[in-house]
Amino acid sequence: MIGEIDIAGVFVQPLVVWAVIALFLHLALRRGLTWIGAYRIVWRRPLFDLALFVMLWAGVAALSSRLSLLAGSPR
Repeated sequence: MIGEIDIAGVFVQPLVVWAVIALFLHLALRRGLTWIGAYRIVWRRPLFDLALFVMLWAGVAALSSRLSLLAGSPR
């Protein structure tokens, strides 16, 4: 994992970047779940949405870590 990511001269923590990526994935997935009607079987929609976002965030972070290892850059 790198220390910071430089975005137009502003240093940003990687977790923030991963959270933004996970947010966009979450919005797209939520729209798809609403469209197919999957929320009808969900007991607490806000809790489900939070869990979905956390899982996506962890997945993006794990994928980023795996890609940095494959690229040969140090953690």
